[in-house]
Amino acid sequence: MNFDEIIDRVGSHSAKWDKMEELYGVSPAEGLSMWVADMDFRPPQVVQNALEAMTAHGVYGYFGDDRAYLDAITWWMRTRHGWEVDPAWIFTTHGLVNGTGLCVDAYTAPGEGVILMTPVYHAFARVIKAAGRRVVECPLADEGGRYVPDFAAWDAMMTGDERMLILCSPHNPGGRVWTADELQGIADFVRRHDLVLVSDEIHHDLVFPGARHLPTAIAAPGIADRLVTMTATTKTFNIAGSHTGNVIIANDALRARFAARMGALGISPNSFGIHMATAAYSPEGADWVDALVSYLDGNRRLFDAGVAAIPGLASMPLEATYLAWVDFAGTGMEPQEFTARVEKGAKIAVNHGPSFGRGGESFLRFNLATPRARVQEAVERLGAAFSDLQ
Repeated sequence: MNFDEIIDRVGSHSAKWDKMEELYGVSPAEGLSMWVADMDFRPPQVVQNALEAMTAHGVYGYFGDDRAYLDAITWWMRTRHGWEVDPAWIFTTHGLVNGTGLCVDAYTAPGEGVILMTPVYHAFARVIKAAGRRVVECPLADEGGRYVPDFAAWDAMMTGDERMLILCSPHNPGGRVWTADELQGIADFVRRHDLVLVSDEIHHDLVFPGARHLPTAIAAPGIADRLVTMTATTKTFNIAGSHTGNVIIANDALRARFAARMGALGISPNSFGIHMATAAYSPEGADWVDALVSYLDGNRRLFDAGVAAIPGLASMPLEATYLAWVDFAGTGMEPQEFTARVEKGAKIAVNHGPSFGRGGESFLRFNLATPRARVQEAVERLGAAFSDLQ
């Protein structure tokens, strides 16, 4: 595994590189793409081997007999997260944005409220609005540059027509790994307000030293009657194009409602994603993830040091994910100015903070899952773009 290898993704139908000029005005010929959350690394060789075996066989029919796939998922959750999952609890969706949409469809009705702890992954709000539901933004409290739940404020916001809370655990874009107490507090809040809790844990394998991810199912076992957990290989192993995710539901009643929507919409998995996920959730895949996290840890340290050297910029401490959340409020600049300095001056394509909801107004999100030479270059470019502050 060579995470330092520069792989040219331009012209490969990469959203990250081939859409950056259209969306951000940054040419891939001279710019750095640090927006959409996929990595500039090849997946582990074991995944590549699985695909090569498929192409060598050369027949791409309907997938059958998913026992090895389900066994791989249960093995991974047990060995990596200490979570015992019954294979009967597992549904396979076309990624977790699709899983989110199915949850909204299964557990809420048009016009009802779905709660987001903002700022948070922007696709949640997009799906909720498209389904004709109401987005309820419950802002996270920023305590010393670290997000924490604000249950008292959230309790006061409830109107009684909220039906679901979508939790991002670990948190994107803030990089928080929620503690057992915080997860229990969220479970208590959900029960107080009679909500279904959808816990999106797609970043659960990308946790840095000093932090430990707890599945919500373990941290708050008493919430099983209203808990839906979403996981995937896609973020961990950089295979998002396979659009394969898992929705894991222990409760019989919740599972039946979800199964009904899956059946009504005729959703079934694609064979490529199943083969890739089965291969990834293996000892070889685990070794690759350990090496990846170590490499990403080096990238975040390099990036944070560079940001800290620029007066007025502050990068939120990253406990998980490879997505740096940088606050520009200290510069005193309006968002249009600091964003222009990053995109037009430094020529870096990044996600804009307001797209993540309330609390994101002064932030930009940087994807650090790229060879270290590019992270170093990004640091140097940012330093030059804000050199008048130093």
